[in-house]
Amino acid sequence: MTRETLVDSRQEILRTAARLFQQRGYDATSMNDVAAALKLSKGGLYHHFHSKDEILFEIMNHAMDITQERVINPVRGIAHVEERLRALIRLHIEVVLSPRDREITVMLHENHPLPPALRKRINSRKKDYVHFVENLIADVQKAEGQKETQRTRQTASKVSPRAAAFALLGMINWIYQWHKPEGDLQTQNLIPQFTDLVFGGIFA
Repeated sequence: MTRETLVDSRQEILRTAARLFQQRGYDATSMNDVAAALKLSKGGLYHHFHSKDEILFEIMNHAMDITQERVINPVRGIAHVEERLRALIRLHIEVVLSPRDREITVMLHENHPLPPALRKRINSRKKDYVHFVENLIADVQKAEGQKETQRTRQTASKVSPRAAAFALLGMINWIYQWHKPEGDLQTQNLIPQFTDLVFGGIFA
């Protein structure tokens, strides 16, 4: 088996497992279920992954890779700070609602505890993203503050960047729980409304 075939096989296993975990839940999905969905023997599945925990970790790790590639990297390439935050809101919503990236919703929904070493690695990447959002919000607050008069700055209540980051991420990450593809709130409608909520609330 070539390296390319091995990589493709692992990716197919992860995509299938992510779909099953999303549909049935992690605890209700066995390694036999994953193998059967792939038409693999259980031994064939264990050739690629040693445990269900390892599969869950790789799904979550891939979800963070997606976030890095499709949210963080494009946002870093934008010069204007306010536009960076607007882009982050848009790109994060698009990733959460992407029908092909079930790894994201598995990561958001699955509360099954990973072994400590694997959990530490995933939590570290999650914290890095929270800090990225927190720092971006702080930069926008600073830029917005420079536009205000001294009197306005003294009387305005200011949301902390940490609280704002958790509020923003919590709001977006929960969308998959109630969003219906056939409903009125489509992605193109949600993005401007969520953006208005953030800028009208945090920076009002």
